[in-house]
Amino acid sequence: MPKLGMEPVRRRALIDATIAAIGDAGTLDVTMSDIAGRAGVSSALAFHYFGGKDDLLLATMRHILAELAADARMALKSAETPRARLSAILDVNFSAKQFRPEIIAAWLAFYVEAQRSEPLRRLLRIYAGRLHSNLMSGLSALLPREQALTAAEGIAALIDGLYIRRALKQGTPDAASAIALVEDYLSAKLP
Repeated sequence: MPKLGMEPVRRRALIDATIAAIGDAGTLDVTMSDIAGRAGVSSALAFHYFGGKDDLLLATMRHILAELAADARMALKSAETPRARLSAILDVNFSAKQFRPEIIAAWLAFYVEAQRSEPLRRLLRIYAGRLHSNLMSGLSALLPREQALTAAEGIAALIDGLYIRRALKQGTPDAASAIALVEDYLSAKLP
């Protein structure tokens, strides 16, 4: 008989195990068996909860995006100026919660997988749209629309590019230097 209330706990454990497995492997070439073992559940239970590896990967990406969105909403609530909004977005994207090796590896793997998976591509489009909207909420008050659009595109490219560059390095990610680099770009764009 199933333990009542365990499904959300086990689902979360499987998602966390997926992130860890991708982080260790640096690729999506991980098995349901490996993920289930890390989560302390059987492969059959993992398949029961998610239906298959692709569904688990999709749930994992949704989880990462949901955490990022929640952190962004919280940070933006306390940002009192358009410029503070921009810094808050950078702080969230390069926070210790987000800018850690296993999450960075997951992002890189998901970007690659999105080339063949329409559901993952759709999630990445949602992420890109949210990031653009959040950036424009600060930039549109500081720059003419066309310049704001260009700056938002540049900042988004820097964020994504810094994740990719970080995936290629060993050791602890340096969030402070990543933020400083994007802040430098932003300062050059603002009057």
